[in-house]
Amino acid sequence: MAGELIWALEALDDIDAIARYIARDSAVYARRVISEIFELGELLLTQPLMGRVVPELANPAIREHFIYSYRVIYQVSGDDVQVLSVIHGRRLLDSAIADRL
Repeated sequence: MAGELIWALEALDDIDAIARYIARDSAVYARRVISEIFELGELLLTQPLMGRVVPELANPAIREHFIYSYRVIYQVSGDDVQVLSVIHGRRLLDSAIADRL
């Protein structure tokens, strides 16, 4: 049985903000980055443990994988994967983002 890929509304908002930011300089690059983020989501269904455990959380169910300079933070629950947040790699998890987790 295949698992389900769930995109948290906050993660989709993050992706939208990233796309707008990158598109100010290059619409082509913005499309590429966003496309790769969504492709990663699909890949995570078949390889959910490919990302590392989020260092700030040390919870083996909450992992991250980098696409360019963006952290795609997701939670593995059985066969399901929920993408929780997409943030810039230099950004630490603050309390607002940690509340999503």
